[in-house]
Amino acid sequence: MSQSSAPRPRAQFHAMTEGTAEDWQRIVDASAPFRESLPDRILDHLRLLGGDYGGFAVDRLTHCLQTATLAERDGRDEEYVVCALLHDIGDTLGAYNHADVAAAMLRPFVSEQNHWMVAKHFVFQGYYYFHLLGGDRDLRERYRDSPWFDYTEEFCAKYDQRAFDPNADALPLQHFEPAVRRILAQPHKDWPGF
Repeated sequence: MSQSSAPRPRAQFHAMTEGTAEDWQRIVDASAPFRESLPDRILDHLRLLGGDYGGFAVDRLTHCLQTATLAERDGRDEEYVVCALLHDIGDTLGAYNHADVAAAMLRPFVSEQNHWMVAKHFVFQGYYYFHLLGGDRDLRERYRDSPWFDYTEEFCAKYDQRAFDPNADALPLQHFEPAVRRILAQPHKDWPGF
């Protein structure tokens, strides 16, 4: 057995109240490769959206790529573009709360403003269609006092709601991969944890 495939020492506690500093260091050391491979897992998960149309004119991956392309071409910064790319990544796991899934995944890595935008985009996007299904298109108004209301409204108006065109140009996922890797490389310095 090679040294790289040898089992790593594991913590000895059975309840966290029994944990020692040595146990926790073992956990931190063992989890480093897993944390480092996060961008790969996220990109793999994003690829799962390919071929899933959900009734739309484009598949969910194309929608994400179009949204990110529009944002990038409009001069948005890298973090914003990555949020645009990943805003619907939760579709496969959160059929009723996809925005929450995407926002939870991004939270350690993005600004509070961009996190809020991703977390609330579903309600803001509803302005364009909730009323067509008998719902209230103005549900977003409950957030009118938020400092990021206009920011999120603009995201949906300029990028998200316009990204369902089968004839539109979209940059390939490979174009965005370096940005995803940079944004997800390290949580913000004030993020709790190790």
